[in-house]
Amino acid sequence: MGAKIHARFLPIAAELGPALHSAIKTGGPLPEHNPPDAPLARYLCRVVVGQQLSVKAARSIWNRVESACRNAPLEDAFCPSRVEDLRDCGLSGGKVKALIAIADALKAGALDEGELRKLDASARAARLVDIWGVGRWTADMANMFWFAEPDIWPDGDLVARRTLEKLTSKRRKTIRTAARFAPHRTALALYMWRHVNAPPT
Repeated sequence: MGAKIHARFLPIAAELGPALHSAIKTGGPLPEHNPPDAPLARYLCRVVVGQQLSVKAARSIWNRVESACRNAPLEDAFCPSRVEDLRDCGLSGGKVKALIAIADALKAGALDEGELRKLDASARAARLVDIWGVGRWTADMANMFWFAEPDIWPDGDLVARRTLEKLTSKRRKTIRTAARFAPHRTALALYMWRHVNAPPT
């Protein structure tokens, strides 16, 4: 599939500009993606922890969170009585509140993986952003990586958007540019991240 998408993208990219064509051609086909083996709720927590942090910093903080939780169920690890423990791991108050909200959503049955899989990407994102602290960017990451949706363009991701602008034109809306690559816009985002060596999580 990666080779077919790569071959399809090249003539589209060439129409949009030589820089974009070169970036995609030079990178070659994308490797096959393996969805995370973590449960959805835990994956969402890790994405929230990593927001606005470097990959290295996010990994370090998440490792401290896991160590502090001592393999406790997520519902027990992220609860009001553990706020100070989580803050000591390097998390902001907002991120701690978001982790607790995700744990509460799990307890309430709002993160039933089977039920969410039945929804289309847009409806699923709407369900996820109902959780406090889970924004559109986090929902896009879940759709792209956990649910393996092939046609997500995360326009709220600054790296993906600015890279596409740089490789095409700042005068053209990136949503319009990305639409040319439907139904494989997830792959376009992956090409942009790979181009600058800045994976999102």
